[in-house]
Amino acid sequence: MKRILIPIFLLMVAFSYAQTKVGGVIIDEAGVTVPFANVLFKDSQEGTITNDDGRFYLESDTTYPTLIVSFIGYETQEINLSQKVNYDMKITMVESSEQLKEVVLIAGKQSKKNNPAIDILRKIWEKKRRNGLSLFDQYKYDKYEKVEFDLNTIDSSVIKSRVFKGLEFMFKDLDTSRITGKTYLPIFLNEKFSKVYGDNILQTEKEDVLGSKNSGFENNQSITAFVQDMYAEYNVYNNYIKFFDKSFTSPLSKTGIDVYNYALRDSAFIDNKWCYNIVYYPRRKNELTFKGDFWVNDTTYAIKNINLQVVKSANLNWVKDVYIEQDFDVLNDSVFLLKRDYMLTDFSYSKKEKSRGIYGKRTTVYDRHQFDQERPRDFYKTESNPFDPIVMTRDTTFWTNNRLESLNKDEKGVYQLLDTLKTVPKFKSYYNIVSILGSGYIEVDKWNMDIGDVYSVFGYNDAEGIRLRGGARTYFGQNDLWRLEGYMAYGFKDQKGKYGVSGKWLVDKKSRLIISGGNRRDIEQLGLNLTATNDVLGRSIASSSVFTVGANDRLTNINLSTFNIEMEPISNFRIRIGNSFRTLSSALPDAFSLDYVDANAAGGISSEIQQFDVNTTLIYTPGKRTIGFGVERSDINDDYSTLLLNYTRGLQGFLESDFNYSKLQFSYSQPWVLGGFGRLRSTVEVGKTFGEVPLGLLNVIPGNQTLFSLYNTFPNLDFYEFVTDTYVSVHLEHNFNGRLFSRIPILRKLDLREIVGLRGVWGELSDENIALNAPTNIPLQAPNDKIYYEYSVGIGNIFKIFRIDFNFRGNYLDAPEARPFSVTGTFGFNF
Repeated sequence: MKRILIPIFLLMVAFSYAQTKVGGVIIDEAGVTVPFANVLFKDSQEGTITNDDGRFYLESDTTYPTLIVSFIGYETQEINLSQKVNYDMKITMVESSEQLKEVVLIAGKQSKKNNPAIDILRKIWEKKRRNGLSLFDQYKYDKYEKVEFDLNTIDSSVIKSRVFKGLEFMFKDLDTSRITGKTYLPIFLNEKFSKVYGDNILQTEKEDVLGSKNSGFENNQSITAFVQDMYAEYNVYNNYIKFFDKSFTSPLSKTGIDVYNYALRDSAFIDNKWCYNIVYYPRRKNELTFKGDFWVNDTTYAIKNINLQVVKSANLNWVKDVYIEQDFDVLNDSVFLLKRDYMLTDFSYSKKEKSRGIYGKRTTVYDRHQFDQERPRDFYKTESNPFDPIVMTRDTTFWTNNRLESLNKDEKGVYQLLDTLKTVPKFKSYYNIVSILGSGYIEVDKWNMDIGDVYSVFGYNDAEGIRLRGGARTYFGQNDLWRLEGYMAYGFKDQKGKYGVSGKWLVDKKSRLIISGGNRRDIEQLGLNLTATNDVLGRSIASSSVFTVGANDRLTNINLSTFNIEMEPISNFRIRIGNSFRTLSSALPDAFSLDYVDANAAGGISSEIQQFDVNTTLIYTPGKRTIGFGVERSDINDDYSTLLLNYTRGLQGFLESDFNYSKLQFSYSQPWVLGGFGRLRSTVEVGKTFGEVPLGLLNVIPGNQTLFSLYNTFPNLDFYEFVTDTYVSVHLEHNFNGRLFSRIPILRKLDLREIVGLRGVWGELSDENIALNAPTNIPLQAPNDKIYYEYSVGIGNIFKIFRIDFNFRGNYLDAPEARPFSVTGTFGFNF
């Protein structure tokens, strides 16, 4: 999960307009809670469903005197409401023999036949491709979106805590959520207005953002990137609804009858259309499912309204509740268009009822539709810049004319009170702490500089011993057109200083023409990637890992200079042309040498490589979304594929370069979301080196002697165990997201996730290259007899942050000091 840069120490004023509020728990005669029971105000369509613990909350702007509680198998209850606010209600359901007979027909896990709700569901599948925008060749509409974050479960202990001392004015007025009944304090608001154009014949769509406005965080694109990644677009008609990097089975899915129970609850006229009301809830716990209900038209079988709430038992971290509402407008007798989409997320460490957290709320409104206005294909290729200063600084008149839904009182207060908060020193301190933890940099505004990154200060390896590093970068804003960055480091064992410096400049925004260059002198663990490093500031975890397996003494002194020109002629297609000059030598010659045969050297052997290379790289990332328009942009999704083609040409003699050679490499990485079966990562890479080159320029199969699980490496290989000049490698890793463990009663409540991996590589090393590198003091071998492979099984989500992998070596077990088994792990904050 991306680092979340959402400061949670801000403010707001709010007011409660609701006239009727009810909340409590529903139990049966034995005192056992009743999940998924129906709760609604009498003579209305306003209702909800109890959660996994039988609890509910419901409110309305209208005053209602009676509450209706029902569930299949129980007598329907009518509860008189003596006052407008009724909390902590305890309602006991009584079994009904007559209603229990209905379970056989339309609910439960016993039979899916003769169920009118499922008959209607099949009609929805049949008609879903003939609904909404898909009915038209072309379409255009206005789209207004607002995203809000709130602190929730505010009580006197929070207000009086030391954290908020001096900030008590933030809590002058508090509101309660109409979904959960909790008090909340709005702290962040983002608005965006766009025009969306689409062509169903060309199968293309584009969105022009005309206005964007953040409350108090105008320059913090990290917040906006996180919001866009978290609240990606979804379609309830799809078989799976994806958010938080998880795929939830849609209640309208064709696999829904195997995942959900359905029951026909009601029918009524809505906007002069006769509609059926169907309730659904999951068949099993711990799966990524919803509970809720939907209204569907009786002739078009188009959805008129749908509510989805993630079940409490779902295997989802840091999220206690997710609630979605979608309303569809009746355009004419046969067309239903999405009118309003509302999503509320309750972020919290614990799923306990009284735990505190943060609400994330997104409201999207669609209006002013136009159809069948054909536009040329080139029209859809041009993209607007959502972070253009003009877009980010629209005036009040613009927002008055284009807000498709007015701000309420508490939302208006966010803009007003954040201006006040930014002048409060204590708030500024809190905000700075959160920014440092999220970005890794300490901002020094008066120097237009950032100090960091703070996560790279300490390191250790066999050559340097304890290592300290400090760095800085220029920073005028997140859309800087140029940036300088550098670091210095010192090893206490070798008593040597190291450094790296780089600069980059965005020459042309439209083509994203970037000129960059830099120099680095440091110690590096090479061989963690099949492609040679040209990063003058990056550093692998193996180079600084405190704990390793076996001897970690195959380190390299590197002096690297680079110059590159990069451009993006079309979206997500980059062309990079550059050159590099590197000098390589062993950092520990007694344990590891880079020696090679050199007739021109004294003794016929050289221990240092000097090499000038010219590189051409093509990178295509279809589906990748980014944020910002400066020289550095942030990714806002990770579900895109990457195709990379790299050609390297070594030029002997130029700048006393040692070797003539060519190297061609291609890689293809693709994440696969396999619906309810989890997520698969795959990478295929091939490469070949033409010509004779020393060990430092060959392709080392990426071993891994650290204790960390590193994708695209082989954890049971030592560094430099396999060396090739021709190779093919495949890496597969599948995360089932708890689908298997959720079926095991003992493990179900632990929310563990199962991961399996398979990786293999074949390669060869020519006789000429073996002869050239004969003086090295390590064995040179390639996996050419048979494909070298490993497999692994892992358990993730241990205490929500840890993952452990058990790795097994499949063959080449007779190699000296071969490691047939290893245990690696990692940690992170993932949904």
